[in-house]
Amino acid sequence: MRDRELDGLLVQDRMDQYWLTGFTGEDGMVLVTERKVVLLTDGRFDEAATREAPWARKVLRKTRGPEETAREIARARLERVGYDPQQMTIGSFTALRKAARPTSLVAASGLIGPLREIKDAGEVRRIRAAIDCAQKSFQALRRWLRPGQTEREIAARLVYEMQKRGAQEPAFPPIVAAGATSSLPHYTPGSRKLKANQGLLIDWGARLNWYVSDLTRVIVVGTMPRRLERIYEIVRAAHDEAVAALAPGRTGAEIDGIARRLISKAGYGERFMHSLGHGIGLDVHEQPRLSKLAKEPLAAGMVVTVEPGIYLPGFGGVRLESDVLITRRGYEVLSDLPY
Repeated sequence: MRDRELDGLLVQDRMDQYWLTGFTGEDGMVLVTERKVVLLTDGRFDEAATREAPWARKVLRKTRGPEETAREIARARLERVGYDPQQMTIGSFTALRKAARPTSLVAASGLIGPLREIKDAGEVRRIRAAIDCAQKSFQALRRWLRPGQTEREIAARLVYEMQKRGAQEPAFPPIVAAGATSSLPHYTPGSRKLKANQGLLIDWGARLNWYVSDLTRVIVVGTMPRRLERIYEIVRAAHDEAVAALAPGRTGAEIDGIARRLISKAGYGERFMHSLGHGIGLDVHEQPRLSKLAKEPLAAGMVVTVEPGIYLPGFGGVRLESDVLITRRGYEVLSDLPY
């Protein structure tokens, strides 16, 4: 904040608020100054705010307008207050700017995200627990799985298995794609039925104690078709080489390039259409990125996914995804589900 000449910062993103304060309510705003943290919420979260963030100054808003926020800005005599344009609508910004005069509202994105990149030991433990929940749920699903079940049924069962094992919710709506639909990287499960000897791509994760996991596997009930097996082995090799290269100081672009070159050399470069991976933590997609554009060096404490894929329209696709911790000496794969 000093670097950007700010004497206040408005935080609206829910996970940023939780990371800063411990407050879990879905209606809130945090005002950070050099000496104080003010938590603005409403009466529904009165008790939760007291329990979860007792050291923050609690303000219960009576209206949804900008008046309470502007009043706290004036109380603290702030001249330049930062806000993230990606977290505030044009309407909200216009109203708050008018109510908070003469304070200047200054666009200031990217202040908290970089701080969240490095996970402490407690955060890593929570991510491990979310991975364990997701993996055990997947193993239970495999024992239940039968040809004739629809993608939507399978997705619902997986969510049930995760919540049965303590998940607050799925980290995101599971992707369950049978056969040809698995060529769509972000497919929405439908009424298509699983057939024997057919690939089934499942991308899922659990949210447990607010932290998430993110995994992808391709399985077959029966025998894997030879063509699917060929691209599976290419993706597996790209996955393993990229993971083995992870280390502090390497860039996301370097790691992405390792997997991409291997897949391109096998003749499928154009069929790997997304980046290699991303950070996970409180959000499913957060910094850092493993992509062509990621020039920042990786650092110990970051947790990333590695998820190369090949997608063949009309036939199907393969994606394999692991969750990996960057350590001082290299890496540790946190997920241990066979692939």
